[in-house]
Amino acid sequence: MQFDPKEFLDFTFTWRGVLIGAIVTTLLIAVIAQVLGVLLGLLAALAGRSRNLVLKGISGLYVWVFRGTPVLVQIVLLYYGLPSLLGIDPFPQRYGNLPELIGGAFLAATLALGVNEGAYMSEIIRAGILSVDSGQAEAAKSLGMTPRKTMSRIVLPQAMRVIIPPLGNEFNNMLKTTSLASVVGVTELLLLAENRYGGTFKPFEPLLGICVYYLAMTTIWGLIQGRIEKRLGAGLNRNEADEGFWSRLTGVGRRMGPSGGAR
Repeated sequence: MQFDPKEFLDFTFTWRGVLIGAIVTTLLIAVIAQVLGVLLGLLAALAGRSRNLVLKGISGLYVWVFRGTPVLVQIVLLYYGLPSLLGIDPFPQRYGNLPELIGGAFLAATLALGVNEGAYMSEIIRAGILSVDSGQAEAAKSLGMTPRKTMSRIVLPQAMRVIIPPLGNEFNNMLKTTSLASVVGVTELLLLAENRYGGTFKPFEPLLGICVYYLAMTTIWGLIQGRIEKRLGAGLNRNEADEGFWSRLTGVGRRMGPSGGAR
């Protein structure tokens, strides 16, 4: 089998409705799932620090289960297994007058990705909270601030310096993980490529084509993430904040600290 440049160029750079729809679907799943993951991660992290043993246990169980099982299995289990368990189908092909894009497969895949992401974000947020000096909370308590106000006004704003960089990396990863939605029939980039080579019997060209789009999306997000980190001072130090995009992306040209790690 030989590489067909015409097929590659036609699939990748000939704009058509189905291609635009697949890109939009990929971005929608990534954004919605990541927002859901951050919200669930925040709730799980706060519950894990609660003095209530029930909340603490639920948080620990949630993180244990969803970090310890494959996200692909979670998507399939939710989409195919839940209807069997409930006796009704919560994920029909269409929801009334909503666009066909927002169907049951889209909802199930997005929900599964978001819930899975929440387990990872819980640990990231927990680490961010623990990075804040405990004296800050004690000082707030001595001033009469409630635990809720202390967390929202004192601890979390400072913890964001630690949370933002891995949060950006998680979204970068989410953009690529959306490809798993194809297993339940969501027409995102991977399923679009599969449909293409199912008719042409040329798998390499469309798969290479979607790699171009994944690289474009993750590269653009890398630029955005770098600006956000620089603006909010989320970098670990000045050297990291002043790094160029290529150094951040590849690690080439980074200055090495005394321990041998990049700084």
